[in-house]
Amino acid sequence: MQTLLPPALKPGDTIGFFSPSAPATVFAPQRFERAKAYLQAKGFKLATGSLTGKSDHYRSGSIAERVEELNTLIRDPKVRCIMSTIGGMNSNSLLPYIDYEALKRDPKLIIGYSDVTALLLGIYQQTGLVTFYGPALVASFGEFPPLVDQTFESFLAITGASGQSRYQYTQPEFWTDFFIDWNQQNSAKPVYPNNCEFLGSGTVSGRLIGGNQNTMMAIWGTPYQPEIKQGDILLLEDSLHDIATVERTTAQLKLAGVFDRVAAIILGKHELFKDSGTLRKPIDVLQEVLNETKVPIVNGFDSCHTHPMLTMPIGTKITIDFDQETVCLTEPWLAAK
Repeated sequence: MQTLLPPALKPGDTIGFFSPSAPATVFAPQRFERAKAYLQAKGFKLATGSLTGKSDHYRSGSIAERVEELNTLIRDPKVRCIMSTIGGMNSNSLLPYIDYEALKRDPKLIIGYSDVTALLLGIYQQTGLVTFYGPALVASFGEFPPLVDQTFESFLAITGASGQSRYQYTQPEFWTDFFIDWNQQNSAKPVYPNNCEFLGSGTVSGRLIGGNQNTMMAIWGTPYQPEIKQGDILLLEDSLHDIATVERTTAQLKLAGVFDRVAAIILGKHELFKDSGTLRKPIDVLQEVLNETKVPIVNGFDSCHTHPMLTMPIGTKITIDFDQETVCLTEPWLAAK
């Protein structure tokens, strides 16, 4: 399938937001309002999804209601970027009913993370459209400065980069996964020095594919999961899981032969990882499961649930220089003007 590139986001463009799973606009109203104000202050218009302010317990609405919210934004020519409010657990339910043909006719930026991995990969697989593993409205842009500013800088550098064919990521100096109840938070979170590691040597290039590790299991073996091919670079990240769960989903990838095909792995920081008393980390789990399979790894990359978040285009070429410790996009990920 031919790769489709969405047009760049311009100042004054409309960002439509939707809630494909959890009802964050209901359970985090202050953070939601802060996020809207932040993007509006940056010069963007916002199109409100139809499930805003609505809740059906664990989700924002029925499957039919959620996909209608998304398809309405897909079909609206004024909306140039579609951003999730948050993840959750059930975005995969929408995949059979998305208007893929409308997206082919009018490609636009689709962005989110976590459970929205199902939509990002499913849309890419069904249309060829490059999608973006990046910030969600409430979860990301409701954060306080300076972390929210760094997330926005990466978002704008990637989504606003019309015609560019190269971009080198800069690792943030600090990061955090410190927990504060969203309805109680009124200031910036404490931060830690960054600790991204480049475990390998030489230079590796390939198509970036992947996202949230646990969510990938919810579409595995379906027409909505892109085939992981020889030479791909696999992005993996997860959040709030215990070590047993991480071992299980990592072993699933091993059993499926994924690690025999990929040229490198980008492992995101795991928000509030539960080591169950082992003192082991996600990188330890990955290396144990890999066993004798030799795959270079970027460990602790900041395209994940932690803050700040770097935006990454799924389906485009990326190059990792393990000696220089750089990660670069090396082909266009947006349409030329």
